[in-house]
Amino acid sequence: MHHCNEIKGRIHSTESFGAADGPGVRFIIFLQGCRMRCRYCHNPDTWDMNGGEEATADELLKKALRYKSYWRAEGGITVSGGEPLLQIDFMLDLFKKAKSLGINTVIDTAGNPFTREEPFFGKFRELMSYTDLLLLDIKEIDPAKHRAITGFDNANILDMARYLSEIEKPVWIRHVLVPGLSDFDEDLTALGEFISNLKNVKKAEILPYHTLGKFKWENLGIPYTLEDVSPPTEDRIKNAERLICAK
Repeated sequence: MHHCNEIKGRIHSTESFGAADGPGVRFIIFLQGCRMRCRYCHNPDTWDMNGGEEATADELLKKALRYKSYWRAEGGITVSGGEPLLQIDFMLDLFKKAKSLGINTVIDTAGNPFTREEPFFGKFRELMSYTDLLLLDIKEIDPAKHRAITGFDNANILDMARYLSEIEKPVWIRHVLVPGLSDFDEDLTALGEFISNLKNVKKAEILPYHTLGKFKWENLGIPYTLEDVSPPTEDRIKNAERLICAK
């Protein structure tokens, strides 16, 4: 029987054996579409809201479940992007069904669509009841620098982190370390202090900037503004880890 009203998501791609996107071995669904324009984005091909292919939750879960034997107790599904929270109706359908199948659910998000206004907030609250963990990428703690990196303010993103702490929803906080852009001692210290005031952070991770996505910008004909930026040195990575983890 064909259901015309079935919610479809716009999917960029899937990965069967993700190892860096939440606990254990995970099936990763990359959703299409993002509003942020991070200058170091390694998936600029996920930006376009109208790109990708349409798929239903059932189609994706059927595909994911082929790998269930590899997940063991820890693994499951991670939805990344793009920005998963832009497709919140689809996320609700997907995670509700995933939970009914006993699947561990993780969202990898930068928090940009978050607001306490309706209708988003009610949907987000419901989505949290089907979500085991969030990987929250905080690009910069300083609002002006955040805007310079992404094109957007970060007030609502930090508010999302506080809300997740209020409801004690487990998160891993991640920060991409880019020399000259998001590698300043005072900001890393402030990020560390912000994190230490949250009561739900299971892990804080520094992700060193890499240039592996640069060719995608070239393929898309978008000027890449970090041409002269090298990945951070081992010293700066260790320094950042020390500052964000200093309780």
